[in-house]
Amino acid sequence: MSSLMTRLQAVASPAIGLGCMNLSHGYGQPVPEAEALRALDAAFDMGYRHFDTATLYGATANERLVGKALADKRGEILLASKCGMAMDPEQGKKVIDGRPATLRRQCEESLARLDTDHLDLYYLHRWDRNVAIEESVGELGQLVAEGKIGAVGLSEVCAATLRRAHAEHPIAAVQSEYSLWTRNPEIAVIEACREAGAAFVAFSPLGRGFLSGAVTDATRLAEGDMRRSLPRFSDEHLPHNLALLAELAAVAREFEVTTGQLALAWLRAKGDDILPIPGTRSIAHMRENLAAGDLRLEATTVARLDALLAPERVAGGRYTEAQQAEVDTEEF
Repeated sequence: MSSLMTRLQAVASPAIGLGCMNLSHGYGQPVPEAEALRALDAAFDMGYRHFDTATLYGATANERLVGKALADKRGEILLASKCGMAMDPEQGKKVIDGRPATLRRQCEESLARLDTDHLDLYYLHRWDRNVAIEESVGELGQLVAEGKIGAVGLSEVCAATLRRAHAEHPIAAVQSEYSLWTRNPEIAVIEACREAGAAFVAFSPLGRGFLSGAVTDATRLAEGDMRRSLPRFSDEHLPHNLALLAELAAVAREFEVTTGQLALAWLRAKGDDILPIPGTRSIAHMRENLAAGDLRLEATTVARLDALLAPERVAGGRYTEAQQAEVDTEEF
């Protein structure tokens, strides 16, 4: 059992965790602090114990928010953050930097913002191709030895990179986008995680809100919402994908659940080592997502959903060309 799974058991975490990014980053204006703090308090009270943030989110604002909300509950949660990708205040843009000195500095700064002396899980947010993966992971391994992080994770990497990294230092988790309409991890990296004894943490398990029915017209999204530029939400591809969503909704009605809950239950059926971390700004949706952990699907239903949203049926790429160039994942 990976150190991540051991920690999740220790804090009695449900299988579904909380991605905290949405509160500060990626979806238009950040949530006002008082409202965001209420949401994180409510998440803890309803049972969430796995909280995921990153240096990048909100240009460090998300870590400060999570620290403020959860510092007094630190011993009762699994706290994960990420390094190696951050907003450069001088350049005003995102920078990927996996040099050991950068990762060490970012870790120290994350600890301060999160008001803790250690992180349970610390991911390399993106592999910096200018730095050998062994070099970056080796430094994170040193941070484990020093007690500053409990375990090392990787984000958006392929199976070959995971194997190289794991040979340098044990990898406890790989985080990547995985949902009914993003199946790339099934190509190779989930199998590689199982070989390494690493958990697979699925971000955007609701397809950035699409699978919950939250996006029917991208032009109605807030200015600055990243989905405005993603191919699947474009005028060219969204109508096709909405037809698939209607098919998913018909299945959800059979089970008397929401499409989002059905999508999360499908992920849970893929294995106990698959850990979805849906993000939301809504306390009601947090509760709805958590309840999906109790829904069990038969193998025939899983196969039906597999076919309904098979990769060849989904229109548009998951990222823009520029974003795709930043990741190291297998692609169909």
